[in-house]
Amino acid sequence: MLFSINMKGSPKNSWLPIMTGDTTASSYWLNWRVLVCGIWVLISMTLALVLVLKFEGFRKSKRDGREIQRDMPGVLYEDETWRPCLKEIHPAWLLAFRVIAFVVLLILLIVTAFVDGGSIFYFYTQWTFTLVTVYFGLGSLLSMRGCYLHHKKASGDKVDNVEVDTEQGSYVTPVHGEIPDTSNTEKSLGINVVEHHARQPAGFWGYVFQIIFQMNAGAVILTDCVFWFIIVPFLTIKDYNLNFLIINMHTINAVFLIGETALNCLRFPWFRIGYFFLWTVIYVIFQWIIHTCVKLWWPYPFLDLSSPYAPLWYLSVALLHIPCYGIFILMMKLKHHLFSTWYPLSYQCVR
Repeated sequence: MLFSINMKGSPKNSWLPIMTGDTTASSYWLNWRVLVCGIWVLISMTLALVLVLKFEGFRKSKRDGREIQRDMPGVLYEDETWRPCLKEIHPAWLLAFRVIAFVVLLILLIVTAFVDGGSIFYFYTQWTFTLVTVYFGLGSLLSMRGCYLHHKKASGDKVDNVEVDTEQGSYVTPVHGEIPDTSNTEKSLGINVVEHHARQPAGFWGYVFQIIFQMNAGAVILTDCVFWFIIVPFLTIKDYNLNFLIINMHTINAVFLIGETALNCLRFPWFRIGYFFLWTVIYVIFQWIIHTCVKLWWPYPFLDLSSPYAPLWYLSVALLHIPCYGIFILMMKLKHHLFSTWYPLSYQCVR
C-alpha cells in the first residue's frame, strides 16, 4: 500500500499502521518467513544486476582495422537528453516544462514535509516523489546546456569541435545481434554502426538522467495505481478523508512524467527494469535495517515479516513491478507509433 500516511490525523480518520511485535528481538528475524522473504529480495537484486551489467553501455568491436561502436540497448547520445521529439519544438519549450515541473514538485514536497514532518520520507511514495523532483531538476540543467548548444549550432559554430546537428532526423536502432558483413552492407541496410565522434555519447549525468527517468516510470505507475485502484476504494469504505496534499502526491507526479514522456527524446530500453527493482530493494533493505535497530511500526502492512503471508506478499510485490513497467513501455510504443505516423518528417526519436 504505497501511499503516505497522515501521522497527525485523529484516530477516527487516520490510516495508521499497527505495531506488530518487537522488531528488534532476534526471534522476529530468525524464522522461516524472513528467510523466504530474504530469498525473494536476493533473487530480485541478482536478476536486476545481471540485466544492468549485461546490457548497459557501449560494446566496442573492430572491423577493417577500425574501432567502431555498436549501439547496445542502453546507449544514449548527449543531444537526446535535451532535444524534443519533434523538430518544430524548440528545446527552450522542453526546458520551460522541466523548470515548471521542478519548481511545482519541489514546493509541494517542502509543504508536505512542513505539514506532516520529516516522517513522510519513511514512505516509498515520498522516496519516489523526491526522485521525480530530482529528475526534473537535473533535466532542467541538461536542457539549459542543450539550449546553449542549439544556439551555437544555429549560429553556425561548433561546440567542442563537434557540430551539434539537431536536424539529423530519426536514428535507427539495429536489430539486436545483427552483425553487418561489409561497409557497403552497412550503408545499404542502414545498420547502426557509428564511428567514434560521429555523435557525442552522453556523459555520466546524461546516463544518470535516463536511468532516473526509467526508475520513475515504474515507481510512479506502481504507487499511483495501487493508491487509486486499491487504497482509495478501501479508504472510502472506512470514511477516510483524503486531503489536498495526499491527492496531489499521487496525481501531479504522474501528470508531469507523462507530459515529459510526450515531449522528450529519451530512449526506453526494457532492461532498465533492473534499476526499478533495485530502487525497491534498497527501500526494503532500508526498512529492515531501521526495524532491526528500532522498535517501530511498518509503513506498509505487507512489509511486516511477522505475518504468515509475508513471503506471498513480498513475491506479489516483486511480480507487480513487471506489469507496472510494462505499462510505461506500452505508452512509449504508442507515442512512437502515433508521432511517427502523424509527423513522419519531424519525429526524431529512437524507438
